[in-house]
Amino acid sequence: MDIELKKRPWYIRYRYYLLAGVALTAFIIFNICTMFGPQTKYTSEKEVDFAEAKFEEFGEYVDVEGIVQPILNIKVNSREGGTIKQIVAREGEILDAGDTILVIDNPELLRNIEEERLAWEKQLTNHRLQNFQMEQKSLTLRQQVLQAEYELSRLNKSHELDKEEASMGIKSKAQLEASEEEYSFNVQKTRLMLESLKHDSAVNIIQRSLLDNELESGRKKFLRATERTADLVVRSPAKGQLSFVAATLGQRISTGESIAEINILDDYKVKASLSEYYIDRITTGLPASISYQGKRYPMRISRVVPEVKERAFTVELVFTEEKPENARVGKSYRIQIELGKPEKALVIPRGDFYSYSGGRYVYKLNAAGTTAVRTPITIGRQNPKQFEVVEGLQAGDRIILSDYATFGEAERIKFR
Repeated sequence: MDIELKKRPWYIRYRYYLLAGVALTAFIIFNICTMFGPQTKYTSEKEVDFAEAKFEEFGEYVDVEGIVQPILNIKVNSREGGTIKQIVAREGEILDAGDTILVIDNPELLRNIEEERLAWEKQLTNHRLQNFQMEQKSLTLRQQVLQAEYELSRLNKSHELDKEEASMGIKSKAQLEASEEEYSFNVQKTRLMLESLKHDSAVNIIQRSLLDNELESGRKKFLRATERTADLVVRSPAKGQLSFVAATLGQRISTGESIAEINILDDYKVKASLSEYYIDRITTGLPASISYQGKRYPMRISRVVPEVKERAFTVELVFTEEKPENARVGKSYRIQIELGKPEKALVIPRGDFYSYSGGRYVYKLNAAGTTAVRTPITIGRQNPKQFEVVEGLQAGDRIILSDYATFGEAERIKFR
């Protein structure tokens, strides 16, 4: 006798299909929630660094590298052209003012000087000759003046005698009148001769003065030409270190060409390059300092070069008190340039997060420290160690300081 089997319920018969459907539905719901809900990343606390926002003293400054340079560089230019005959000083030597750097050979200049010497000697001979001739002329003029004065005196005595003879009746009135006319004519003639002689004497004096001036001018011209030979020896203009000599033996150089440089080592300056971001805030006189081997050396900005090259500009700083004992040209130091006085502010440490987020947000931890939520912030001032937080955080808030590149655009970070 057959036994009728009882049919099992449908949910028993299709239980595997039902379980598969539930799993698929759950997977779809999870993906939808993940897609449209806040993204979450998982990481380990050991893989990230944390920091705490604190309300403390904040000093805005710039930390840059500076290179020590001499306080003054003097360029040495050639005052005469020619060929390099001898190089006496070498690069790096300490020179006193007047020490020889190099010697220039200029045969053309020496020929010109010889020609000037011959011209001056010829001029000197000519001057002596003309002086002798004028002296002779002057003697002749004095003799003529003396003769004219004597003639005038003789005529005066003769005329007086004629008047006496006329009064005594020895000479007639007609003879006296004739004598007076002759006397008057000779007096005027003699006076004109004296005036002419005086004029010639004045002209003679002027000519002699002109000759003397011309001779002196020629002498000075010859001396100036002779003095040019001293410029063939290039000397150090001041005490300092010869930093370079841009010349080689036999090289042809021109007048005014830069051939050497002297570094004045009485003091130093430090040259640094800054980002154009600070160009409106860096001014002459701003304080700065160098920290070296546990000691601080105060400085100030002495010069700002406003020209921007490759998004940077240059400043020069000088020491205001003592300087490091090992300071020398070419040595580098880390310099802190103060942009303002320290004051209280909410700050967080600088971290790798900034390179990814640009300072627009941070991941802030919850109170339990199990989750970090993406939180928008506003960063104000900054220095090489800290950021000032203007909005988005409060003192005591903890944030992730590590790089955010692995988090992508996640809204929440959970720690395993």
